[in-house]
Amino acid sequence: MTRPLRLGVRTRLLLAAVGAVALALVIGVTAFNLFLGQRLTASAVSLAQAQAAAEISSLEVVNGNLVSPKGLGEGASVGSPVWVFAGTTIIEKPRVPPSLTVAASSLAGGPERTVRVNESLRLYALPVTHGGKRIGTVVAGVPLAPYDETATIAFVGSIALAVALLAAVALLSHWILGKALLPVSRMTDDAAAWSDHDLERRFDQGEPYDELTRLAATLDALLERLSASLRHEQRFTAELSHELRTPLAKIAAESELALRRDRTPADYRRSLEAVHRNAEQMGRTVEALVSAARQEAGLNRTTSDAREGVRASVEAVREEAAAAGIEIRLSLPPSAVRVAIESDLLERIVQPLLDNAIRYGRSLVSVELGVSGTTAVVAVIDDGAGLAEDELEVVFEPGVRGSAAVGAPRGAGLGLALARRLVRTAGGEVVARANNAGGRFSIRLPLA
Repeated sequence: MTRPLRLGVRTRLLLAAVGAVALALVIGVTAFNLFLGQRLTASAVSLAQAQAAAEISSLEVVNGNLVSPKGLGEGASVGSPVWVFAGTTIIEKPRVPPSLTVAASSLAGGPERTVRVNESLRLYALPVTHGGKRIGTVVAGVPLAPYDETATIAFVGSIALAVALLAAVALLSHWILGKALLPVSRMTDDAAAWSDHDLERRFDQGEPYDELTRLAATLDALLERLSASLRHEQRFTAELSHELRTPLAKIAAESELALRRDRTPADYRRSLEAVHRNAEQMGRTVEALVSAARQEAGLNRTTSDAREGVRASVEAVREEAAAAGIEIRLSLPPSAVRVAIESDLLERIVQPLLDNAIRYGRSLVSVELGVSGTTAVVAVIDDGAGLAEDELEVVFEPGVRGSAAVGAPRGAGLGLALARRLVRTAGGEVVARANNAGGRFSIRLPLA
């Protein structure tokens, strides 16, 4: 099976331009030659008419009869032959082939008219009148060879000129299209190179005002989507590794402790329970991140009781808080607080704030769930060093840690950034409050 011929944009545009010009030239050449032919015919007719009128002015009328000054007979052979008829009788004729005389005789006695004879001569018949009575006819002939030659020269010349113009237009169009489409080729090559190596590069042609700037804006939008997709993938990987680091470390520690020496069945059971608990936390973490992705894509419309997510997040860190000497106080309302988010996802939002509070608190962390208007508010408060005014936003940047982190256990600086991103996928927000007496973070979620 043969593949169809596929032409490039430049070739198609060139063929379209050349085709349009060729059609215009064909129409122009045809119209020019038709007009020229009509003008040459009119010129030959006018000349024959003038010759016939001049001949009539030289004729004499004797006793009501038409008489040629030269007398009856053949006239001299001239370039423009003239026949004089008295009635239908020839009284003057040129020395020409008999066929032309026969053609002239056919016009005698008829109306004023013109005919072309043998493609070489045009005849014009003009009646002769005297006293309101027709007494004869003058037929003048004009050779058409000069007119035909002029028409032929004009036809050949117009064809040659049209071909030259078409060739010039083709060359000029090829050059112009090459120059016009060169930026498109460069933009395509640049976009392909940037998509492989540097997704942050942009064309930045400003507000689109023509085809090229609209193409640049479209490619910028495409590169932005690719860059956002890559950033999302990198962020997801970083968040996943951050969230799984702690339960993996606990599983490794429990298994190492269990394998280090023989233990009682009760000790093994406690170790297995710890491993199972951390494995379940890892599963919930993965499910929460997947749920966040679905929420961000607009595919998740689940609601839940915020108390369940808050309670689960607190229970997940109680053991760690106890090991650090931190008391966690949980305050929940007596009735359900419905929010448009999955319980596991809410747990993943609250837990980084709890981890942060346990890391920087001294002895107490309070978790409070309440309702303010149409918003559910989860407050996580610790009695640590707190945040300065200029740190309220920067601590939510990936990899950034506040001044309180000096001397504290090292973290990756991704927990707060993850919490803010996850809560924003649900249409909420997480904010920090400046307080020298301790840290205070508030999660705000719209009620379902």
